[in-house]
Amino acid sequence: MLFQDRSLAGQLLAQDLALYANRPDVLVLALPRGGVPIAFEIAKVLNVVLDVWLVRKLGVPNQQELAMGAIASGDVQIVNQDIVRDFNLSERTIAKVAAQEYQELKRREQLYRGNRPFPKLQGKTVILVDDGLATGATMLAAIIAVQKQQPARIVVAVPVAASPAYQQLADKVDEMVCLSTPTPFYSVGQWYQRFPQTTDDEVRDLLRKAANRHEPLSLGTPS
Repeated sequence: MLFQDRSLAGQLLAQDLALYANRPDVLVLALPRGGVPIAFEIAKVLNVVLDVWLVRKLGVPNQQELAMGAIASGDVQIVNQDIVRDFNLSERTIAKVAAQEYQELKRREQLYRGNRPFPKLQGKTVILVDDGLATGATMLAAIIAVQKQQPARIVVAVPVAASPAYQQLADKVDEMVCLSTPTPFYSVGQWYQRFPQTTDDEVRDLLRKAANRHEPLSLGTPS
């Protein structure tokens, strides 16, 4: 399946998430930046609240697209030990990359949230959304962070995923909604006709538009 763009992919995903429509206990959490345009459409169609959960890939030095792990809001860090072993990566190297990505994560948290606290997830049905899964590292970090908040249910919704990433995550959440798992996979962007980089301004604009449709949630701070 080839998607025209992120917005239309979100509309297609929303059709498979229809049972969550108009429910006050449902929260759509986007993984910025690319997941936000998709999640915006899902939240709009379902008439539920949209928010973001920050994640950052930990790229292998000199091969940034290859994830050796990921970090997420809520002080979560995961490391792919197979990648670490294959590339003979030291703890110092991992720590250096993590520190750099943590700075970017905090910058984006401040930019997107300002003084607005994190959403309270306990007892909620959380739909985690991204524009696709290649290794699944960033989504796994988000899942672990959200699980710490004791939601009632976690759903992962993506337009496209590599089959190994899909299989890895399917056992870790209550539901996986994915429209396509093509083989060979190569990259997320290959499965979109238009795949421009989502900007910080676009993220902020979509979050403002979504906030205007709903009253704020009861808010808390991640553990």
